[in-house]
Amino acid sequence: MQKEAQPLIERLRLVKDVNSPFPKEVTWILFKGTYKDLKINIVCPGKDSALGVDSVCTVPASLVTYASIQTLQPDLIINAGTAGGFKAKGASICDVYIVSSSAFHDRRIPVPVLDLYGVGMKKAFPTPNLVKELNLKVGRLSTGDSMDMSPHDKESITANDATVKDMEGAAVAYVADIFKVPTILIKGVTDIVDGNRPTSEEFLENLAAVTAKLDESITKVIDFISGKCLSDL
Repeated sequence: MQKEAQPLIERLRLVKDVNSPFPKEVTWILFKGTYKDLKINIVCPGKDSALGVDSVCTVPASLVTYASIQTLQPDLIINAGTAGGFKAKGASICDVYIVSSSAFHDRRIPVPVLDLYGVGMKKAFPTPNLVKELNLKVGRLSTGDSMDMSPHDKESITANDATVKDMEGAAVAYVADIFKVPTILIKGVTDIVDGNRPTSEEFLENLAAVTAKLDESITKVIDFISGKCLSDL
């Protein structure tokens, strides 16, 4: 969602690319610029052309990631956004996590080997120095295309040992892994999935505060990355 990215876009003084390299049929928006020694591109999926709402979930995330890799050829991808957290795993509102691994929880295929493909577990690009220097929380991410959590989803999320739950991260990791592009997933907790409040209500209530927290955390991550090789992270 562009609302999640906007504070960082403004902080880094990125500008909208009016000559987008993406197909004219898509609503994706590219913001670009230079910060310290880094060339930075932020790509937002934009609005659904039919309904005018943010293009969320795994399909837009996969398409944008694929096209961005082909067009922009990044050295590193950072997928940052909001997520639900599990209090049973120690998550609280406004916590920011760097993801250690990602998996899907709604691709249930009860056939040998295809079951593993459905889960799609991917280990994140290791960043031990980044985690230590910035004192970041670390947790596993589970991704699905629904904001709520069905009993089947809950079972799969538990099996994935997830601390946070979102609707894009594992899809980004899947595409990035195909092209061997190092990827860091960073998630800010807007709602407590195993709490006693409706997820959508809590998400909307905390979105602004968590977006600000993400902006602060990602800026620190970018500052740490500046001047370093990937192997130094």
